[in-house]
Amino acid sequence: MSNSATQSKPSNQMVHGKLEARPGKAHLIVADAVGADAILEMAKSVPADMMAHTHIIFIPKTSGDTYNEKLNALGAAQLYIGPSYEAAIPRLRKTLSDAHMGLQVYLAGTESIIGQAMREATDAGIPHTAIQTEHRGSTARRMQCVHCKGITEDVTHDPFQCAHCGLHLFVRDHYSRRIAAYQAVRVDAEDPGSIPEPVERFK
Repeated sequence: MSNSATQSKPSNQMVHGKLEARPGKAHLIVADAVGADAILEMAKSVPADMMAHTHIIFIPKTSGDTYNEKLNALGAAQLYIGPSYEAAIPRLRKTLSDAHMGLQVYLAGTESIIGQAMREATDAGIPHTAIQTEHRGSTARRMQCVHCKGITEDVTHDPFQCAHCGLHLFVRDHYSRRIAAYQAVRVDAEDPGSIPEPVERFK
């Protein structure tokens, strides 16, 4: 399996590899929750001077301060620990806009943060070959309702109710890299009111 971005997969589902340190003038790591484990594992085999040129953006989510001390001990040039991905976006965009050729990007954790950070990186012109991803933790999905275009985060059940328009939606496996979300369609479009019992598919 390739360690490069998911675009190497011909289908529209996300596929991930394992983070491996690569030669580069600078390194950007974005992760959430137990994605920190992927960072710590990779750090065991990085060149001695890599962390001096590394910027880590970490969103703890439900992990609290479990990883803060360990990440700080890596000695990265910059370590940002933020309350949410949304709060980290300005820093991420600034880092990407200031980047020079040779930046290596590493994304780890939930599909939500991987997909959104990958979109930012590719929009900034980072080539797919310079982006690695490793999924860790929750498989909950970031879903877009195709009817109202609203995004519902952390979907674990199928069908689920759109957080914006209230429709009951079927979870599809079609993934849109443009919006960094899976697509969801109305489950009772042909038979209004006929809604199957939700089943937990993701945890």
